[in-house]
Amino acid sequence: MKRWQKTLVVLLSLVLIGGICGGAGALLLVGRYEGKAHHEDLLGPVAVPKDEQRWKSGPLDLLLLGSDSREGEPDEGRFGGQRSDTIMLVHLSKNLDRATIVSIPRDSYVYVPPAKGWKGGMNKLNAAFAFGGAPHAAKTITQLTGVKFDGALIANFASINKMVDAVDGVRVCIPYTVRSTFSDKVWEKGCHQLDGAAAEEFMRQRKAVPGGDFGRIHDQQLVVKAIAEKVAADGMLQNPLRLDELLVTAADALTIDKSLDLQELALVARDIKPAEIKFATVPYTSASLKTHAGSAVKLDDAKAKQMFAAIRDDTIQEWLAAHPQQVPGS
Repeated sequence: MKRWQKTLVVLLSLVLIGGICGGAGALLLVGRYEGKAHHEDLLGPVAVPKDEQRWKSGPLDLLLLGSDSREGEPDEGRFGGQRSDTIMLVHLSKNLDRATIVSIPRDSYVYVPPAKGWKGGMNKLNAAFAFGGAPHAAKTITQLTGVKFDGALIANFASINKMVDAVDGVRVCIPYTVRSTFSDKVWEKGCHQLDGAAAEEFMRQRKAVPGGDFGRIHDQQLVVKAIAEKVAADGMLQNPLRLDELLVTAADALTIDKSLDLQELALVARDIKPAEIKFATVPYTSASLKTHAGSAVKLDDAKAKQMFAAIRDDTIQEWLAAHPQQVPGS
């Protein structure tokens, strides 16, 4: 079974810990579970020096990656690394009361700097992970966006089933009909109650979703939003057993940059509510650009440049309000 995108769910769990438990309670909870996560150097030389990070004042930028095997890729077997199946940039506002999660299409055709076995040049963005691991992916994304990262996380594929089941399922409302390519399931346009298995199958759909990969990104965002709303509205955080299940699932799914302190992250995220978390995707002009690396995504250079500048200037939510994004396939 293909490995799957978990990063948004993990980050959102951390945000919810801070937002609902607040202050000292968040520190106690995160301190208990931080040891369950893995710690590595994910950012390498592009990491913002610790003394320049803005954990007390904001804004903050985090890189989120989800890794994927290269099975079926044109260069399978040539490089020892994995590919980043999910690439997201999380911007926390200066006042630390809003978060914007921007998905960068993994097949974006961009310049990937030289690495061992790779002389440098244009390629799919997710290839950077294969060429030099997370630090090289971070270097490539920093060059693309101009955004400097205060921390990074990788999802190591804890089951989406467990996360959704830990909140007793989610209610997801979709603007189009999705037909499963793995079974005879059909999710008609409208709202659906999903358990963990159904949510994973729904999020895996790509071929029968409007917009292809972009529809899949949108569906992932819908499920994550539903988890956030369910946790915030439900009394599950008052139940120690259910809370423990949710936090263990999140912690087990994490690899954290060695410079990132989860206690700091939980503390700065304590005022961010689900309604203040916005999702977006970098604008593009073509999803079927023909390249030496296969079919790729051609980013909209002008709009992408504006979006990245808005992230750096801490005006990204205002930019998104002025440039509303279309639902895939519409």
